[in-house]
Amino acid sequence: MKVAGVEISSADKIIFPKKKITKGDMVMYYERIAPLMLPYLKNRPLTLHRFPSGIKENGFYQKNASDYFPDFIKTVEIETEEGTNTQILCNDVKTLVYLANQGTVAFHIWLSKKEKLRQPDKIVFDLDPSENDFEKIKEGAKALKSLLQKKNIDPSLMTSGKSGLHLYYKIRRGKDFDQVKEIAREIAEEAEKQEPDLFTTQIRKDKRNGKIFVDYLRNAYAQTAVCPYSLRATEEAGIATPLEWDELSRIKSASEYNIENIFRRTGQLNSNK
Repeated sequence: MKVAGVEISSADKIIFPKKKITKGDMVMYYERIAPLMLPYLKNRPLTLHRFPSGIKENGFYQKNASDYFPDFIKTVEIETEEGTNTQILCNDVKTLVYLANQGTVAFHIWLSKKEKLRQPDKIVFDLDPSENDFEKIKEGAKALKSLLQKKNIDPSLMTSGKSGLHLYYKIRRGKDFDQVKEIAREIAEEAEKQEPDLFTTQIRKDKRNGKIFVDYLRNAYAQTAVCPYSLRATEEAGIATPLEWDELSRIKSASEYNIENIFRRTGQLNSNK
Protein backbone atom coordinates (compact mmCIF):
# COMPACT_ATOMS: atom_id res chain seq x y z
CA MET A 1 0.00 0.00 0.00
CA LYS A 2 1.46 3.33 -1.09
CA VAL A 3 -0.10 6.71 -0.20
CA ALA A 4 1.29 10.10 -1.31
CA GLY A 5 4.52 8.37 -2.27
CA VAL A 6 4.94 6.73 1.15
CA GLU A 7 5.05 2.96 1.59
CA ILE A 8 2.52 2.14 4.32
CA SER A 9 3.53 -0.60 6.73
CA SER A 10 1.04 -2.83 8.57
CA ALA A 11 -1.90 -1.04 6.98
CA ASP A 12 -4.36 -3.53 8.52
CA LYS A 13 -3.19 -2.95 12.10
CA ILE A 14 -6.13 -1.84 14.26
CA ILE A 15 -5.55 1.61 15.78
CA PHE A 16 -9.08 2.31 17.09
CA PRO A 17 -10.44 -1.09 18.28
CA LYS A 18 -14.02 -0.02 19.08
CA LYS A 19 -14.61 1.18 15.52
CA LYS A 20 -12.17 -1.24 13.86
CA ILE A 21 -10.27 1.66 12.30
CA THR A 22 -6.94 0.51 10.87
CA LYS A 23 -3.70 2.35 10.34
CA GLY A 24 -4.47 2.30 6.63
CA ASP A 25 -7.80 4.04 7.35
CA MET A 26 -6.02 6.63 9.48
CA VAL A 27 -3.37 7.30 6.84
CA MET A 28 -6.05 7.71 4.18
CA TYR A 29 -7.90 10.13 6.47
CA TYR A 30 -4.85 12.32 6.83
CA GLU A 31 -4.15 12.27 3.09
CA ARG A 32 -7.73 13.33 2.37
CA ILE A 33 -7.96 16.04 5.07
CA ALA A 34 -4.53 17.48 4.17
CA PRO A 35 -5.83 20.48 2.14
CA LEU A 36 -7.77 21.70 5.19
CA MET A 37 -5.20 20.72 7.84
CA LEU A 38 -1.89 21.75 6.29
CA PRO A 39 -2.49 25.53 6.54
CA TYR A 40 -2.74 25.11 10.32
CA LEU A 41 0.41 22.94 10.46
CA LYS A 42 2.63 24.98 8.14
CA ASN A 43 5.94 26.10 9.64
CA ARG A 44 4.90 25.28 13.21
CA PRO A 45 7.01 22.90 15.31
CA LEU A 46 5.11 19.74 16.18
CA THR A 47 4.63 17.37 19.04
CA LEU A 48 3.43 13.97 17.83
CA HIS A 49 1.14 11.77 19.94
CA ARG A 50 2.03 8.30 18.70
CA PHE A 51 0.27 4.98 19.27
CA PRO A 52 2.17 2.45 17.14
CA SER A 53 0.23 -0.46 18.69
CA GLY A 54 -3.16 1.27 18.75
CA ILE A 55 -4.86 3.49 21.30
CA LYS A 56 -5.52 0.64 23.76
CA GLU A 57 -1.77 0.41 24.35
CA ASN A 58 0.37 3.11 25.92
CA GLY A 59 1.17 5.92 23.52
CA PHE A 60 3.91 8.50 23.82
CA TYR A 61 4.62 12.09 22.91
CA GLN A 62 7.49 12.85 20.56
CA LYS A 63 9.00 16.31 20.13
CA ASN A 64 12.39 15.55 18.62
CA ALA A 65 12.79 14.35 15.03
CA SER A 66 13.99 10.74 14.88
CA ASP A 67 17.37 10.01 13.32
CA TYR A 68 15.76 7.61 10.86
CA PHE A 69 13.31 10.14 9.43
CA PRO A 70 13.83 10.59 5.67
CA ASP A 71 15.36 13.73 4.19
CA PHE A 72 12.02 15.12 2.98
CA ILE A 73 10.93 15.68 6.62
CA LYS A 74 11.67 19.34 7.35
CA THR A 75 12.88 20.32 10.82
CA VAL A 76 13.69 23.38 12.91
CA GLU A 77 16.25 23.92 15.67
CA ILE A 78 14.65 24.87 18.99
CA GLU A 79 16.46 26.66 21.80
CA THR A 80 15.91 25.05 25.20
CA GLU A 81 17.29 25.60 28.68
CA GLU A 82 19.53 22.58 28.13
CA GLY A 83 20.72 23.64 24.66
CA THR A 84 18.89 22.87 21.43
CA ASN A 85 16.78 20.12 19.94
CA THR A 86 15.47 19.38 16.47
CA GLN A 87 11.72 19.42 16.05
CA ILE A 88 9.49 18.36 13.19
CA LEU A 89 7.67 20.53 10.66
CA CYS A 90 4.81 19.27 8.50
CA ASN A 91 4.31 21.41 5.41
CA ASP A 92 3.15 18.86 2.84
CA VAL A 93 0.92 15.83 2.43
CA LYS A 94 3.84 13.39 2.07
CA THR A 95 5.15 14.38 5.50
CA LEU A 96 1.67 14.16 7.02
CA VAL A 97 1.18 10.67 5.60
CA TYR A 98 4.67 9.57 6.69
CA LEU A 99 4.03 10.70 10.28
CA ALA A 100 0.63 8.99 10.33
CA ASN A 101 2.37 5.82 9.15
CA GLN A 102 4.57 6.13 12.23
CA GLY A 103 1.44 5.66 14.32
CA THR A 104 0.85 9.37 14.95
CA VAL A 105 -2.78 9.71 15.94
CA ALA A 106 -2.72 13.36 17.08
CA PHE A 107 -0.73 16.40 15.96
CA HIS A 108 -0.05 19.23 18.42
CA ILE A 109 1.26 22.55 17.12
CA TRP A 110 3.17 25.50 18.54
CA LEU A 111 1.43 28.87 18.71
CA SER A 112 4.37 30.43 16.83
CA LYS A 113 6.09 29.76 13.52
CA LYS A 114 9.66 28.76 12.78
CA GLU A 115 10.86 32.21 11.68
CA LYS A 116 9.80 33.87 14.96
CA LEU A 117 9.62 31.07 17.49
CA ARG A 118 9.44 33.35 20.52
CA GLN A 119 6.62 35.50 19.12
CA PRO A 120 3.23 33.75 19.02
CA ASP A 121 0.67 34.67 16.37
CA LYS A 122 -2.37 33.25 18.15
CA ILE A 123 -3.88 32.87 21.62
CA VAL A 124 -5.74 29.72 22.67
CA PHE A 125 -8.12 29.05 25.56
CA ASP A 126 -8.97 25.41 26.26
CA LEU A 127 -12.26 25.03 28.12
CA ASP A 128 -11.64 21.84 30.06
CA PRO A 129 -14.64 20.25 31.80
CA SER A 130 -14.35 19.01 35.38
CA GLU A 131 -17.36 16.74 34.84
CA ASN A 132 -19.18 15.22 31.90
CA ASP A 133 -21.48 18.15 31.14
CA PHE A 134 -21.06 19.37 27.57
CA GLU A 135 -23.98 21.78 27.86
CA LYS A 136 -22.03 23.60 30.57
CA ILE A 137 -18.98 23.74 28.27
CA LYS A 138 -21.14 25.27 25.54
CA GLU A 139 -22.43 27.84 28.02
CA GLY A 140 -18.82 28.60 28.97
CA ALA A 141 -17.81 29.08 25.34
CA LYS A 142 -20.59 31.63 24.83
CA ALA A 143 -19.66 33.49 28.01
CA LEU A 144 -15.97 33.65 27.09
CA LYS A 145 -16.83 34.76 23.55
CA SER A 146 -18.96 37.58 24.99
CA LEU A 147 -16.08 38.72 27.21
CA LEU A 148 -13.63 38.67 24.29
CA GLN A 149 -16.01 40.56 22.00
CA LYS A 150 -16.23 43.34 24.59
CA LYS A 151 -12.47 43.64 24.07
CA ASN A 152 -12.98 43.86 20.28
CA ILE A 153 -11.70 40.31 19.84
CA ASP A 154 -13.59 37.95 17.52
CA PRO A 155 -12.61 34.41 18.59
CA SER A 156 -12.81 31.25 16.51
CA LEU A 157 -14.27 28.04 17.92
CA MET A 158 -13.17 24.42 17.72
CA THR A 159 -14.12 21.13 19.34
CA SER A 160 -11.15 19.48 21.02
CA GLY A 161 -12.19 16.09 19.66
CA LYS A 162 -12.22 14.79 23.26
CA SER A 163 -14.27 16.58 25.92
CA GLY A 164 -13.81 20.34 25.63
CA LEU A 165 -13.89 23.34 23.33
CA HIS A 166 -11.11 25.68 22.23
CA LEU A 167 -11.47 29.39 21.59
CA TYR A 168 -8.60 30.96 19.70
CA TYR A 169 -7.75 34.12 17.82
CA LYS A 170 -4.91 35.55 15.80
CA ILE A 171 -2.63 38.26 17.16
CA ARG A 172 -0.01 40.45 15.55
CA ARG A 173 3.47 39.10 16.20
CA GLY A 174 5.73 41.29 18.31
CA LYS A 175 5.07 40.33 21.93
CA ASP A 176 7.00 37.39 23.39
CA PHE A 177 5.35 34.39 25.01
CA ASP A 178 5.69 35.73 28.54
CA GLN A 179 3.76 38.86 27.58
CA VAL A 180 1.11 36.91 25.67
CA LYS A 181 0.66 34.39 28.47
CA GLU A 182 0.09 37.26 30.89
CA ILE A 183 -2.62 38.66 28.60
CA ALA A 184 -4.27 35.23 28.42
CA ARG A 185 -4.04 34.80 32.21
CA GLU A 186 -5.70 38.17 32.82
CA ILE A 187 -8.56 37.27 30.45
CA ALA A 188 -9.02 33.87 32.12
CA GLU A 189 -9.09 35.46 35.58
CA GLU A 190 -11.55 38.10 34.40
CA ALA A 191 -13.81 35.33 33.07
CA GLU A 192 -13.57 33.58 36.44
CA LYS A 193 -14.42 36.80 38.26
CA GLN A 194 -17.44 37.50 36.03
CA GLU A 195 -18.77 33.92 36.12
CA PRO A 196 -17.48 32.44 39.41
CA ASP A 197 -20.00 29.59 39.35
CA LEU A 198 -18.99 28.60 35.83
CA PHE A 199 -15.23 29.17 35.47
CA THR A 200 -12.10 28.44 37.45
CA THR A 201 -8.39 29.03 36.88
CA GLN A 202 -7.42 26.42 39.48
CA ILE A 203 -4.79 24.17 37.95
CA ARG A 204 -5.37 21.32 40.40
CA LYS A 205 -8.36 19.23 39.39
CA ASP A 206 -9.38 18.53 42.99
CA LYS A 207 -9.80 22.29 43.55
CA ARG A 208 -12.13 22.96 40.61
CA ASN A 209 -15.43 21.97 42.27
CA GLY A 210 -17.10 20.93 39.03
CA LYS A 211 -16.30 24.19 37.23
CA ILE A 212 -14.79 24.69 33.78
CA PHE A 213 -11.03 25.16 33.84
CA VAL A 214 -10.06 28.05 31.56
CA ASP A 215 -6.70 26.68 30.46
CA TYR A 216 -4.52 29.56 29.32
CA LEU A 217 -1.24 27.79 30.16
CA ARG A 218 -0.54 26.56 26.64
CA ASN A 219 0.17 30.17 25.64
CA ALA A 220 3.82 29.70 26.57
CA TYR A 221 7.08 29.02 24.78
CA ALA A 222 7.36 25.38 23.61
CA GLN A 223 3.78 24.59 24.65
CA THR A 224 1.33 23.24 22.08
CA ALA A 225 -2.36 22.99 21.25
CA VAL A 226 -4.04 20.27 19.21
CA CYS A 227 -4.10 21.07 15.50
CA PRO A 228 -7.47 21.60 13.82
CA TYR A 229 -8.57 18.42 12.00
CA SER A 230 -6.26 16.22 14.08
CA LEU A 231 -7.61 12.91 15.27
CA ARG A 232 -7.63 12.25 19.02
CA ALA A 233 -6.85 9.01 20.80
CA THR A 234 -10.44 8.30 21.88
CA GLU A 235 -12.71 5.32 21.26
CA GLU A 236 -14.90 7.53 19.04
CA ALA A 237 -11.90 8.59 16.90
CA GLY A 238 -12.95 12.17 17.55
CA ILE A 239 -11.53 15.00 15.45
CA ALA A 240 -10.65 18.52 16.58
CA THR A 241 -13.08 20.39 14.35
CA PRO A 242 -13.39 24.12 13.65
CA LEU A 243 -16.98 25.30 14.06
CA GLU A 244 -19.04 28.31 13.13
CA TRP A 245 -20.58 29.89 16.22
CA ASP A 246 -24.12 29.24 15.01
CA GLU A 247 -23.35 25.50 15.03
CA LEU A 248 -22.61 25.44 18.74
CA SER A 249 -26.21 24.99 19.84
CA ARG A 250 -26.61 21.92 17.62
CA ILE A 251 -23.63 19.81 18.61
CA LYS A 252 -23.98 17.25 21.39
CA SER A 253 -20.37 16.51 22.30
CA ALA A 254 -16.75 17.53 21.69
CA SER A 255 -16.31 14.37 19.64
CA GLU A 256 -19.40 15.05 17.50
CA TYR A 257 -17.19 14.94 14.42
CA ASN A 258 -15.08 11.86 13.92
CA ILE A 259 -13.34 9.91 11.21
CA GLU A 260 -16.68 8.45 10.04
CA ASN A 261 -18.62 11.68 9.50
CA ILE A 262 -16.07 14.49 9.09
CA PHE A 263 -16.15 14.47 5.29
CA ARG A 264 -19.92 14.90 5.21
CA ARG A 265 -19.30 18.06 7.18
CA THR A 266 -16.42 19.33 5.03
CA GLY A 267 -18.46 18.58 1.90
CA GLN A 268 -21.32 20.66 3.29
CA LEU A 269 -18.91 23.51 4.04
CA ASN A 270 -17.65 23.44 0.47
CA SER A 271 -21.15 23.36 -0.98
CA ASN A 272 -22.12 26.41 1.09
CA LYS A 273 -19.35 28.56 -0.37
